[in-house]
This record gives sequence, structure tokens and C-alpha cells, in this order.
Amino acid sequence: MELYGPQRTRYALVGTGGRAVFFYQAIVKDFRETSELAAFCDVNQTRMNVANKRLAAEGVGPLPTYKAEAFDQMIQEVKPDVVIVTSVDRTHHTYIIRAMELGCDVITEKPMTVDAEKCQEILDAVKRTGKNLRVAFNYRYSPHNTKIRELIMEGTIGDVHSVHFEWLLNTQHGADYFRRWHRDKRNSGGLLVHKSTHHFDLVNFWLGSKPKTVFAMGDLLFYGRENAERRGVTEFYSRAYGSEAAKNDPFALHMEEHEGLKEMYLDAEHEDGYMRDQSVFGDGISIEDTMGVMVRYENRAVLTYSLYAYSPWEGFRVCFNGSKGRIEMNVVEASYVNSGGEQALEGAVIGKKIIVHPMFASPYEAAVEEGKGGHGGGDPVLLNDLFGTPEPDRFKRAASHEDGAMSILTGIAGNRSMATGLPVAIADLVKF
Repeated sequence: MELYGPQRTRYALVGTGGRAVFFYQAIVKDFRETSELAAFCDVNQTRMNVANKRLAAEGVGPLPTYKAEAFDQMIQEVKPDVVIVTSVDRTHHTYIIRAMELGCDVITEKPMTVDAEKCQEILDAVKRTGKNLRVAFNYRYSPHNTKIRELIMEGTIGDVHSVHFEWLLNTQHGADYFRRWHRDKRNSGGLLVHKSTHHFDLVNFWLGSKPKTVFAMGDLLFYGRENAERRGVTEFYSRAYGSEAAKNDPFALHMEEHEGLKEMYLDAEHEDGYMRDQSVFGDGISIEDTMGVMVRYENRAVLTYSLYAYSPWEGFRVCFNGSKGRIEMNVVEASYVNSGGEQALEGAVIGKKIIVHPMFASPYEAAVEEGKGGHGGGDPVLLNDLFGTPEPDRFKRAASHEDGAMSILTGIAGNRSMATGLPVAIADLVKF
């Protein structure tokens, strides 16, 4: 098996579910010269065994595995330089803070955390420990999203005064958030925090500004049992596996038909009881599927944003109105199910177009380089930035803990606004 040298950065990974695969396979396949995996940590031994099985196929491992309660022991024994956090969102802050207290830097999957209190704890821990925290925002690195940043930086449309941003999740990918742990707002913060953190981060990145005031409305209007009953549905089930009713439901996920899902989740249920294939029309869903948000930024720009999770197609449309013109971008993305054997399709771009409308000249299409890999070519660039030898980046795409905080605070403020019916000031949520 592979032996690693001391010059490589050592990584321990906590949370070995679907998102973890993105990180650990990249390290062993593409970054062996600069990086090494030291250990896995999870609440579920079966999933850690699956991770080791996948590493074995690459000639690596097996790595030592630690249950979640032995996190401190793992740090003490394997002495990682960096901890990668890809656990359930509500637990991110626990591992981030403890890793930094034990002397490690951290890379966390988005969102950094799910509410203002946990966000404050993380910010305080960064200040207290002096450790480095990175948030893995891969959408910044997608060539078309970077191009928007470039156009705005170069003053193509002058000062940006307003942004209209519409994101569509379809009935495969969008529905998936309502099958798994994300459906409980306590776990994920809802889609305004879990999914929209990507989108709010992009706006912060594009504008080079920070959110100031947020107002939001949202509801559960399509998924959930009550909505299905209203549409005349009469057959219900709690989960797809073993259900006759699920066989006729196009929204059902049949894990036994996908080897990756089967070995990572179905075969692991006996340990923690987590069911990956819950009915999207069942009870117990506490997140919204239809949301609208308005945001005022520190540079006085205004964002109007919408997200809904039952669209016939997947992708987004965003328009920027400036003092010298307008930019329009339309992107169609491939649909996928996390861990369903389609990792290369995650965020893959089927079609994209950026049109610039100067104030007093003919519109033109902006050229965008073709990227390879997930998220429109952004994934390989992000991974090199994290684990390889990154080049100087005039766009400053690497996201710090403050970037991570500013993205989730828009969603956290949106949640509070939906609950109260009032606008929310970002300054009232946390102190930097």
C-alpha cells in the first residue's frame, strides 16, 4: 500500500457520506505529491468501511477509523494538519471548533453552519485559536461564474445597482433534499442556508460587497403530505425501500438499484437508523420548497432572489443592472442524485450563455472558456486550490471563514425574516 512522506499535508476527514467522496478521492487520485489522508471519523462504521474500500481500489489504505465520540483521540493519535468536515450541517461547528482548539486548520463543506449562534461560536474560535478555516465554495471557480466577476471588476456595466437571481432545482435533484436529513430544518437550516449559501456567496463574490439587510418569504407548497393530498394523491408511504406504493412514484429513490447508495446508506441503516430514501410526500418535512428573498448590500445594490425545488429543469438565470448597461447569464445544469453513481454530473453544465448589453451599443455574447469536471469545471480548480499548488488568483476565489459567514448569514436572516415577517439586519445576527 501507499506510504506517505512527512512533507505532505496530513488530512483527517469527519463525515464519510456522499459529499466526502469528492474530497477523499481527489486527494488519493490527483494530489498524492502534496497531500495524504490520515484517518476517517463518522457516527457510522459501515460508511467508513465503504470509504476504505474505495481507497483500496486506488491502492491506498486502509486508514484508521474513529467513531464520532473518539474525535479527540483521532486528532491526538494521527496528528493531522487539517481536518475536512463533511458531516451533517448542524454538526459542522462542533468539529470545526474542536479541531481548531486541538491545533488543526479546517476545510469545511458549505454551509459553514446553520444558525447565528453557531456562526458566532465559530468566529470566536477562529479569533481565539488563530487557526485557518476555509469553506469549499466550488461555484466561485466555475469559468462562467468567474467570468461574471471579471466583467464586473473591469467595469463593463459600471456600478452594479441591482441583481435578479433565479435558481431552479428540478424534480430529481431538488426532490432529493426532501428525502434525506436536509428535510429537517434543525439539521440543514433549510434550503436558504444549505443550498442558497452557494448562491448568496456568488452574489457577495460578484459584487465584492456584503449583505446588510434581508427580507424573505417562503413556504412548503409542493412537497409534504398535506400538499400531495390537496392535489388528490391517495397512496402514501414512509420510505421507498420495500414499499409497493413507491414503485409507482416517479419521486421515489430506489437505493437497491444504485450500488453506491446501497452500500453507503441502505447497508448502513442498522447502525444509526438513517433512511436515505424517505418519501418527499411524507410527514415531518420542516423546510420550505418555494422562497423569495430581497437583500440590500453595503454598496447599496439590491438583490431579488428566488429558489424553488420542483422545476422541470435545473439551472439558473441571473441579471445585473449597472450604470453602463446590463449582463444576463443563463445556465442549464445536468440533474443528478448525490452518491447515485453520477458524481461527474454534479453541477455539470449542459448549456450557458452570457450576454452583455452596453447602454449605448449593440449587445454581444461574452466568451467563456470551457472547463472540465463538476460544477462547470469549477471542481478541479477548487481542489487544486485546496490540495495542490495554487497559482496567484486576481479574482480571490478562495473563501475564508468570513466569506462562509457572510453567505450563510443571508440565509439565516432570511429564515428569521420568514418567521417574523420583518426585515433583518445582518449586524444584529453576529459580531465580527
